[in-house]
Amino acid sequence: MSSAQISLQNVGKRYNHEWIFRGISHTFKQNEHTVIRGANGSGKSTLLQVILGSTIASEGELSYSTNGKEVKVEESLGLFSLATPYLELVEEFTLIEMLEFHQKMKSFKAGLTIDSIIETLYLTDSKNKAIKYYSSGMKQRVKLGLALLSDTAFVLLDEPTSNLDAAAIDWYKNLVEENKDGRIIIVCSNDQKDEFSFCSEELNVKDYK
Repeated sequence: MSSAQISLQNVGKRYNHEWIFRGISHTFKQNEHTVIRGANGSGKSTLLQVILGSTIASEGELSYSTNGKEVKVEESLGLFSLATPYLELVEEFTLIEMLEFHQKMKSFKAGLTIDSIIETLYLTDSKNKAIKYYSSGMKQRVKLGLALLSDTAFVLLDEPTSNLDAAAIDWYKNLVEENKDGRIIIVCSNDQKDEFSFCSEELNVKDYK
């Protein structure tokens, strides 16, 4: 894909009469990865949901384009992959079943197989175990793998190093480095620099209160 873009024009979100954020105008461009920063409860995750289109903005306009062509919001879901604390895995599935199920909805990047993805996740010994028996760190690796190894233009990561130990954080950073080109990655972070060291752009929610 030769170009991709997400554009926010004067976007705001409120619940009842309280504005969570307001007046955000920002363009996310291919290969210019962005960190959304802010304290806990500042609205980072809400903004990520607005960008995804799963939450409707209270004001402003949101648009997507790939290859120079605009994509309607209601047709954009296939462009996204995400890893967030509120995204649930199908815990009754084994890892193999989870990957096969995911592949029916979103293709993995060219050249990847179920076996190679399992190796990348360092979960070969647990591939036939139900995900409900995985540790929180193992589950997070699965979420990040599904997001970053899918063939999607836009990747949304909310606090991606949650539940990861030091070795797994290094694994995450390498996984991003190997899979960041040719797409837009947006990271929500509560100032954990390991989560967004690859980002060249920054958007702070506190600037839009």
